Amino acid sequence: MANTQPLRIKTISEYHQIMGLPKPEHPLISVIDFDLIKRLPMDESINIMFDFYSISLKRNFNGKMKYGQQVYDFDEGIMFFISPGQVFGMEIDKGTHLKHSGWLLLIHPDFLWNTPFAKTIKQYEFFSYSVHEALFLSDKEEATIIGMMQSMEQEYKSNIDKFSQTIIIAQLELLLSYAERFYQRQFITRKIANHQILDRLEQILTEYFNSDNLLKRGLPTVQYIADTLNISPSYLSGSLKMLTGQSTQQHIHDKLIDKAKEKLSTTSLSVSEIAYELGFEHPQSFSKLFKTKTELSPLEFRASFN
Repeated sequence: MANTQPLRIKTISEYHQIMGLPKPEHPLISVIDFDLIKRLPMDESINIMFDFYSISLKRNFNGKMKYGQQVYDFDEGIMFFISPGQVFGMEIDKGTHLKHSGWLLLIHPDFLWNTPFAKTIKQYEFFSYSVHEALFLSDKEEATIIGMMQSMEQEYKSNIDKFSQTIIIAQLELLLSYAERFYQRQFITRKIANHQILDRLEQILTEYFNSDNLLKRGLPTVQYIADTLNISPSYLSGSLKMLTGQSTQQHIHDKLIDKAKEKLSTTSLSVSEIAYELGFEHPQSFSKLFKTKTELSPLEFRASFN
């Protein structure tokens, strides 16, 4: 599997375009039949990173997939979960026609931001590099998952109204609850892949952003992260670049923007108050970074939920 810098796909529309699919009917959610995808974005092998959640149910894939440090074959039905910012690799033999069947559900985090599920989706541990095993499904379990994906597709393809988002998120939560049940059945003998740097980085940033450190100390520095991990800043950045295509600073900023979106969509705090809580001395600096990362000002982002 080649260690090339990943192809970053920012939107679901961009994914459809790259894969030669019709324009999605909803910009933030899409259910895709794998029979419609006949090729990879480039020959042989590719590393990819999404800015959205991916839940797939694959069968008969005539290639290999690498996630974290684990390589998977898809000789039977497998369910697979990928979070925004995670890198996975795909590889097929040169000149081979791509074969696979199954279903793919894509959900952009912005679809969830004004709901409690924006937080709780992160608690499902199968959205983690540290999970060693993909989820193997029985025929009956496959039918259950596919039925729920098709129900979500039917909902967003029908006339969108004020109930649509609530219904789709309820269906997503039900799907993930079933997946959790199936994982518990499978993980009687459970193995964890060795992906310590990324796992520990996520843990350190989560603990830092959920404490009062932002108010007291401001944003964590690259040196602070490296010291906490007991490695050098250059080794940390090199490892992250290879695994995710992003620097340590970019990981810090992505975590910051996640926290900012959460506060903008779930609280009535002013932009200045949010900037202060996130460790910014000047609200203008926060607003500039937010717009750079999201292409929206904080107020424009908040207005999108009203």
